[in-house]
Amino acid sequence: MKAAQKLPTKERRKSLDFWFYLARILTISSWIAFLVAIYISYFVAPETNYGVLRYYKIEVRKFWLTPLTGYLYLIIWFSAAGIYAATLIDKYRSRRRNDNTNYNAYFYSLLILFGYHLFCIMSLVPVKRHNALCYMVFI
Repeated sequence: MKAAQKLPTKERRKSLDFWFYLARILTISSWIAFLVAIYISYFVAPETNYGVLRYYKIEVRKFWLTPLTGYLYLIIWFSAAGIYAATLIDKYRSRRRNDNTNYNAYFYSLLILFGYHLFCIMSLVPVKRHNALCYMVFI
């Protein structure tokens, strides 16, 4: 007889409950909010001063649009809070080792933190013609 013989597990769950649906809705809405934040950051960020624009003497905005950056902060924080709440719900609702580990939520949290810090750094750095950091980020 084998000492470490596993017994088949019996699935006792009747159906998915409110908390499962709430966690999924929070996760999906957080991803959508993050995509909206990326879309808004395109309009908020300073424009890249290409050589063609300098040649034709076309004006380029060299500053961040401050009214939209407030919305961007709110969207990023809403998105981070939603994914954190979904992770907490999944943590306290899952009782088995083989339940979903939600690696996408952890990846998304790291992505939000990285994007938020990058946005903070870029909003503090003045955009100059030879600023290598700005060219790396916006290309």
